[in-house]
Amino acid sequence: MPKVTLAQLVQHCDQLLRTPEIGDYDGAVNGLQVENSGAVTRLAAAVDASLATVNLAIAAKADLLIVHHGLFWSPLQPWTGKNHELLRRLLENNLAVYSSHLPLDLHPRLGNNARLGAALGLKKLQPFFTSHGQPIGFKARQRLTRAQLAERLARATGTPPKLLPGGNEICECIGVVTGGAGGELKLAAAGGVDTFITGEGPHWTYALAEELGLNVFYGGHYATETFGVKALAAELSKKFRLPWQFLDYPTGL
Repeated sequence: MPKVTLAQLVQHCDQLLRTPEIGDYDGAVNGLQVENSGAVTRLAAAVDASLATVNLAIAAKADLLIVHHGLFWSPLQPWTGKNHELLRRLLENNLAVYSSHLPLDLHPRLGNNARLGAALGLKKLQPFFTSHGQPIGFKARQRLTRAQLAERLARATGTPPKLLPGGNEICECIGVVTGGAGGELKLAAAGGVDTFITGEGPHWTYALAEELGLNVFYGGHYATETFGVKALAAELSKKFRLPWQFLDYPTGL
């Protein structure tokens, strides 16, 4: 098996995901977040970078961990206590970390939104829902009852969704933005959908969904965002002939 360098993998990911071009939250820090000694022999993928998933990656003998939510959403200074333990575990076990947030959400083939849309059986996906200057979600015109859509979403994510039944029983235009987009129901409604699928949202969105005439499905932040890292790791595994493993560490949120 030819030697695969970390630099090769990072360059491929950055080009594939258009990492430098995609706007995102400051804490996302998309791209390579932690280096290793320079070679990659085994990949691991997880939704979140944390001490728990780092330990799982080490146990899996991975030397590159691919995540959707990286290490820097919250301040990690000072390097004491659990922060020091996290840093020490990464360095002592030669584990690199590559993170992709919105670049992975919006990717038309590997992204969370495209993959969840496909898993729901939605056809002819169109760009939808602007964030940081670019559309990050997808929508499709398709007639399904709310019950049918709830069943498909539960099957795709492995967890029953929460429905805010603000719209009609028959869904005709369905939008998908995984993760925490529930606070942006007005933006979703302005995009022309009558049904909006995301991960989670605040309590007050129930009344807002009724006011907007919008059906909203909350499928779980974690549960709706396992798709992208799995797809990216599988893509890298195929291209570079590397074994990979998904590290399932659900938050229940």
